[in-house]
Amino acid sequence: MNKISCLALVAGALSFPSQAEWFEVTGYANAYTSDRAAARQEAVQDAITQALIFSGATVSSVQTLADGVLAQDHIKIKSHGEIQEINLVSENTKDGVMSVTLHLDIFPKQQKCPEESFSKQITITQSQLIQPHQARLGQIFDVHKSSSERLYQTLMQRNMAVKPIPFIDKSLNVRAFFSQNFDYDNQLIESLTATSNSQYVLLSQITDVASTQQLNSEYAFWQDDEYVRSFKIDFVAFDALSKDKVWQQHYSVTGIWPFEKTKIIDVYSDTFWHTDYGKRIQSVFNSLAQDLDQAFACMPTKGKILHKDQDQLVINLGRAHGIKEGQILSVAHRSDVAGERNQFFSRSIQTINRVKVTQVNAQNAIAENIQNRPMNNIQINDIVELIITPPEDFSL
Repeated sequence: MNKISCLALVAGALSFPSQAEWFEVTGYANAYTSDRAAARQEAVQDAITQALIFSGATVSSVQTLADGVLAQDHIKIKSHGEIQEINLVSENTKDGVMSVTLHLDIFPKQQKCPEESFSKQITITQSQLIQPHQARLGQIFDVHKSSSERLYQTLMQRNMAVKPIPFIDKSLNVRAFFSQNFDYDNQLIESLTATSNSQYVLLSQITDVASTQQLNSEYAFWQDDEYVRSFKIDFVAFDALSKDKVWQQHYSVTGIWPFEKTKIIDVYSDTFWHTDYGKRIQSVFNSLAQDLDQAFACMPTKGKILHKDQDQLVINLGRAHGIKEGQILSVAHRSDVAGERNQFFSRSIQTINRVKVTQVNAQNAIAENIQNRPMNNIQINDIVELIITPPEDFSL
């Protein structure tokens, strides 16, 4: 079971961004096998992952750090600037579970771009299970639902530029969104973001959960059944304002399925998620969280006009997006262009209109015209984009 035993912040005031945060974290792993080194490595990796989740730091390879910690009880990481130091505090094995407690000094993540200061809300939808017959082993026909919930919880725990909004209770047919024919339903994207007030939509399909081989002999009746099982999943993200596909990724892992063929498994239970197979799926979601954060951090934060009253606008960007009073936004006309097969492609035409945020709520804000020219040509659903002014160079 993943758990942070103690979480503390030291070393000075929060006003100094270069100060490190220290975390004391306990990671866990099954230790029923004789491979104690493998169990220890898994527990260390679990602890490091948990610390990174809560700190918001990113490391290209948690596995590399885990191997390094195994080599010695004290190690300084110079190749990964965000993790300055790792100390092994304690190690214990009880009732088939190994626990490893680490002390980590982690520096806050440095901003890569000004846009990273503003949140990008993304709708997390229910994944589609493409081959339901493959779920017969263990009767895991709801694995797409439980995985979607697990993914949402993983993203929620992270300190990221991407903020997940759940839409995981409703089944969606998403296969067309992964084809190369571009015949997907633009209105579905529009409706999803209208409900969640998010700029982006993340769709996914689980393409393979088949068992590939049995690890132990069927004649070894005294041994528990073990199978190698696949988990392959595709993700695609769309910008709801432009209808553009902005990101796509495929993930594939395999894990050990330790149950008998006839045993029915609850995919929402800790029993499932604590298996090697469940942990491999979780590793996919950990990788996805980091990939999304890197891909979306520098994307612009855009919104649309919900209401207009002369020189005053209501926009669907608010405190949750990082909007503050006094910020300046540009306005662009939004229009759809008709294409073949009854498709509509969104386009925007930039205007010289500028508005200033005067009131901020959680999910919306009020902005006023700051120019002498009237906003007669501005309409509902037109696009607003935050204008980020680069910092001026210091000069004497």
